[in-house]
Amino acid sequence: MTIHHPTANQQFTIAMIGFFAFLQVYSVQAILPILMQDLQANEVKMGLAVGATVGAIALMSPFMGMLSDAFGRRRFIIGSLCMLGVPTFMIGMSKSVDALIFWRFLQGLAVPGITVVLIAYIGEEYSDNIAGMMSLYVSGTVLGGFSGRFFAGHLHEWMGWRWGYGVMAVLTMVGAIWVLKSLPKSQHFQKSQNRQDALRLLLSHTKNHHVMSACLLGGCVLFSLVGCFTFINLHLADAPYELLASHLSNIFALYLIGMIITPLSVKIIARFGMENTIIFAIICSIMGLFITLYEPLPLIIIGLTIMSSGVFITQSATISYIASHTKEGRSLASGLYYMGYYGGGSVGAWVCAIAYAHGGWLYTVLTIFGVQLLALGVVVGLMQKR
Repeated sequence: MTIHHPTANQQFTIAMIGFFAFLQVYSVQAILPILMQDLQANEVKMGLAVGATVGAIALMSPFMGMLSDAFGRRRFIIGSLCMLGVPTFMIGMSKSVDALIFWRFLQGLAVPGITVVLIAYIGEEYSDNIAGMMSLYVSGTVLGGFSGRFFAGHLHEWMGWRWGYGVMAVLTMVGAIWVLKSLPKSQHFQKSQNRQDALRLLLSHTKNHHVMSACLLGGCVLFSLVGCFTFINLHLADAPYELLASHLSNIFALYLIGMIITPLSVKIIARFGMENTIIFAIICSIMGLFITLYEPLPLIIIGLTIMSSGVFITQSATISYIASHTKEGRSLASGLYYMGYYGGGSVGAWVCAIAYAHGGWLYTVLTIFGVQLLALGVVVGLMQKR
């Protein structure tokens, strides 16, 4: 029997899992200019540091899906939160950019045990309220993504970025304890009996155009988000803006609009459909991206707000899309989606680093625009296919 009305405590716990999963993923973005100076790194190296975490998430996601389909959900979510705290602490001990990249990579290996498994958990335990619970999860990831950047920037101004990562490691461990006490045990999990089942499901998912188009779209989405919000910091730290780390972290407060936009996207999806909602969101994102080319700082902030809002709606609609188009092996399907999603983010950090090194923010915007056109092509050409 499905859970028809999740309690307020369950809703809060789902949101907080998303929060702690993403507290670390993009935290270096707010202090990117500081890290470049302290660790004597160039744009491409710092792009690799940002992309290391999302690249590791991409690599680990399908395997975590298989493991979770075989052994359960809750234990992976709690264990991965505990594992995430260790490399977070070690980032503060990094003496070189290569060490930073290594610990960032280990962070990424822990994240799929939270994200991939939680999406499968929601699909099983809250099957009658997938869109609502997914929107809570995405809202939590938005708050976590903002908080990581906000904490990193302001903790650097207060105690230095090294001590700041120690504080965030402690917060992550506190989150693991909360989830241990609050996340209900699985009631509807069906164990995958053998490896042949996993391979059969994997082959089935790769032939499912719904799953594959969602994976490709997810890659385009995170390519755009990582590329934009990584290198806008270098753009704003340079003349004529010359913003400090704390100022850069404050700009990420616009991320909080995603906590409002994402729940509203449920109503938009219900009225216009997932595919039409995604098309609208991508167009908004493109408009916001080009607004950032104007010089006044308030216009740049408006552009980033519009751009990120489009991304949040796209993400919420896409993960609801993949959850509603898979009936078995949901964790494996989620793993494939996150492989595409974070693979795109890792490539985006690297490609946009090269673009920024050669042509500054203009080249970065044009690169992201090309990928967003590809995203529109995926929706029109694949996701709307019947």
